[in-house]
Formats: sequence, C-alpha cells, structure tokens
Amino acid sequence: MATLCRPAIAVPEYVITQEQTLDLARELHADHPQLDLALRLIANTGVRTRHLVQPIEDTLRHPGLTSRNARYEAEAKARVPEAAYRALAHADLAPRDIDMIIYVSCTGFMMPSLTAWLINTMGFRPQTRQLPIAQLGCAAGGAAINRAHDFCTAYPQANVLILCCEFCSLCYQPTDLAVGNLLSNGLFGDAIAAAVVRGQGCRGVRLDHNGSHLVPGTEQWISYAVRDTGFHFMLDKRVPGTMADLAPALREMAGLRGQDISRLAFYIVHAGGPRILDDLCTYLKLPPAMFRYSRATLTERGNIASAVIFDALDRFFDAESVNHADQGIIAGFGPGITAEITLGTWTATGEPVLPVQARETTRQSSTNEPAATRA
Repeated sequence: MATLCRPAIAVPEYVITQEQTLDLARELHADHPQLDLALRLIANTGVRTRHLVQPIEDTLRHPGLTSRNARYEAEAKARVPEAAYRALAHADLAPRDIDMIIYVSCTGFMMPSLTAWLINTMGFRPQTRQLPIAQLGCAAGGAAINRAHDFCTAYPQANVLILCCEFCSLCYQPTDLAVGNLLSNGLFGDAIAAAVVRGQGCRGVRLDHNGSHLVPGTEQWISYAVRDTGFHFMLDKRVPGTMADLAPALREMAGLRGQDISRLAFYIVHAGGPRILDDLCTYLKLPPAMFRYSRATLTERGNIASAVIFDALDRFFDAESVNHADQGIIAGFGPGITAEITLGTWTATGEPVLPVQARETTRQSSTNEPAATRA
C-alpha cells in the first residue's frame, strides 16, 4: 500500500514579478516585430511572481554552457539536501530507511547523477538504488511518482525518495527570439521539490494505479535543441491545445478503475499554463476551483517543470480539504506529448512500519536487494 507523503518545496531567494518581466521584454526586445503579441501572452499566463537561482542581471548574461552547468551543480548541491531532509521528516524516516532515490531534472547535467553525491554525503546506504530521470521534462514529476509506486509494489516494505531540481532560468537563451521563447522567458521559474513514497504507513495519497499516455505525432512539439550554448527550449504553438487529446486519456484511465474522472475529490495536475487548466475544466466538466492548487502554483511560482505537481500537492496537504478515503488524480504533462497519470486515495492515517532496527536486520541476505525482498 504505497503512499505518497507530504512534499517539501524550496524556492530560491531571488524573485521577479510579472511587471518586471514585461518591462524587461520591452527593454530588451523593443524592435521585435511581434513584441505586442509576446507581451500579451506573458500577461495572460497568470504568473505573478517567479523565483530565480541567481539575480536577474546574472540570469540575463550567458557565460557559456560550462559556466552555467557548473552553477547548476553548485546550486543543486547547496539546496537539494535541505529539501530532502524535510521530506524525510514528513515521512518519519531517516536516510538509511530509503531504498531508492529518484532524481529528476531537465535543466542541467551531471554524471554521475546527483544521487551518487547525495548517497556519499547524506547518510544513505551504499546499496540505495539510483534512478535519474532527465528527458521527460515537466512530465517527469508524475513519472517519478509512478516509478516509485512500481518499485514499492514490487517491494512492499521499500521506501523511495523523489527529488526534483529545476533551475529553468539557467536555460535562458538571449538569442532565441521566437514568440514561444519570449513567452517561456516569462513563464518558467526555479524550484526544488522532494517527497517520499513509503511502502507502508504514511498520511498522504495512497497510490492505487498508474499509467502513461503519449499523443502520437507530437514528439517535436516540446523539445530541446542541444547546441554549443546549451539547451534551447523549443515550443510548438499547438501545445496549448493538447488537452483535447490528454483529457480523454485521463477519463479512460479512471474508467479502468471504475471511477468517473469528473466526480473525483481532488485533482493535482501540471500547470504548464492557464490554457491547460481551462481546457481540462471544459473537457472534464469540472469547475475552475477543482484546479485551485495548480493555479496557485502557477500564479506564485510560474511553471517550475517537474516540481509543479509537488508544489500543488503541498498546497493540497495544507488545505486538508478532503476526507479519509476520498479519491483523486495526479497528472504530469510534458514532452512527447506525454501524460504520466496516477490514481490515488487520500488516507488521513498511515499503517505502522517496522522500526529502523528491525528494518536493518532484514538487510543481511543481499546487499543488492531492497529491504522488502529480504524480510
């Protein structure tokens, strides 16, 4: 009975408002032939504030891929552990209780993954499994939940730590002047999210079923062009309309489990922009309030890529707006075009779990298997 515990969210200290973003666009792109369109699109995102990992004057400079990736690594190492510790505390676990770490990021590159550094520095066991996810973009938060669910289904006493580290501002490209790129410059923000999926015993969302859906023929709609200057974000103008294809997939998956997608108690979905949420209201016949957590994330943080659904989920925990055993859905959308979908049940109480000492005694048979296979 794998359960997603309360997430921990961390945002950098530098803040840029929508008004500042619009002023910068007017200043930097005064001669752009479609400036008025870009300004209108940015204003319509609903994003009021975003957090950046460095001051805006540094963000606007491009010192080269080497320097930017070094900044990514330094900031990740400085900021991820604190969020990880808070997520572990929410789950009443210590690093040695974790059987697998899933690290999600599409805004920087490290090999070995940050997971190796975390295991060496935070007290995780050397046998901890590592699963980096780098190429699913905004859908990767949902994918991480689903892979953690799969792992805990195979090994029912296992625990998984999910970490999302997205510094979207480090991918800013000053020479990309397409309207879609100008819109992205006013939409994306930086954030870190961490959450634990416990195999047994946790207040949170019990994970009941998961699945994935890819919309055929859309693989170029959201992509990176990898060039000498780093990652160049490519966004097709047809992306905002993709809920016409993904909403039926959400409905179908809920139906496979005997649920009506329009009658669930909660909806935690990726807020890539207001059009996504508005269209879901239309296609799923839901009032706008059902996506209030995702809308709040979009307003206060912007699109923070894979971390969006965890930020929205944290707001859901804060609100305590559902009852024990109420059912809902978590969904991340991203490149592919891909949806990663989770059906879950809110549980106000968690089942007991073995104490650390008992768990340690079960780890003696093989150093290559999680605790669940050696109990």
